[in-house]
Amino acid sequence: MLPGFSYQKAAKQVLATEIEGLQQLDQYFNDDFTRACDLILNNSGGKVIVMGMGKSGHIGRKIAATFASTGTSAFFVHPGEAAHGDLGMITSQDIVLAISNSGESSEIVSLFPVLKRLNIRIISMTGKPESTMAKLADVHLQISVPQEACPLGLAPTSSTTATLVMGDAIAIALLQARGFTSEDFALSHPGGALGRKLLLKLSDIMHSGDELPMVKPTALIRDALLEISQKGLGMTAIVDDKHNLIGIFTDGDLRRILDKRVDIHCATIDTVMTKNPTVATPNLLAVEGVNLMQDKRINGLMLVDDGKLVGALNMHDLLKAGVM
Repeated sequence: MLPGFSYQKAAKQVLATEIEGLQQLDQYFNDDFTRACDLILNNSGGKVIVMGMGKSGHIGRKIAATFASTGTSAFFVHPGEAAHGDLGMITSQDIVLAISNSGESSEIVSLFPVLKRLNIRIISMTGKPESTMAKLADVHLQISVPQEACPLGLAPTSSTTATLVMGDAIAIALLQARGFTSEDFALSHPGGALGRKLLLKLSDIMHSGDELPMVKPTALIRDALLEISQKGLGMTAIVDDKHNLIGIFTDGDLRRILDKRVDIHCATIDTVMTKNPTVATPNLLAVEGVNLMQDKRINGLMLVDDGKLVGALNMHDLLKAGVM
């Protein structure tokens, strides 16, 4: 290691340099940025085809993925592969987002004549407004930075960070412009925890039918305790002859009545139940059910439809479903 060298000092210098580069980016959120967003937003039926070589290609893949997950149909095409057949994946309805810090990437520039002949609109993203790609594009987005964080000025660092931020800015601006919602986002992420949180409803995880703990108001407390034990939810509903929910009795209620020395063999459940308990409907989103239970500081929830008991669940069910 060089004398006096500090890893931490080097890292902080990188951070400072890249922050400076991002601060410069603000001036490029201009009319060209607006034209690029409008071009993509009004492009019904087409996709955004992102291209880039080397490090720009890696950033391009991330931008394409961000577009796709936020409501802008997009995918990445490698410029080298495009010249050998993959260009057939692009149609005249599509828009090409071509990325190159120098704006002179030969693999991309060589594709411009064909793209123009197919009447495909091009948005270029470069650090050089006088470059070939900038001049030939329909819209040019500048991503110039004062310097790279690499002390040799060779490894793309600040420039790739600025490129990624410009891509994020387009994606989020389009997301807001089209009124993209969290439910829309979840539809493109159904397999992950986010999808479970945003799409899962209480009806998907509730206990119903024979699994549903319930007793009549005339049942003895001991019989209610047996129902709680058998169904394993730590509670039981009290319903009338028409299955209307009239009360609830939980493990916590049991501790309280034992402290009061209530005779569980003689007293009926309607004398100790909690009337007007917190309830929810089966079509409530699971994440909303979590919020409701946390707000009310309860561990179980009865689900009703027009006053009739249809389901029940507890915090363990929500944990098992991956909502929490």
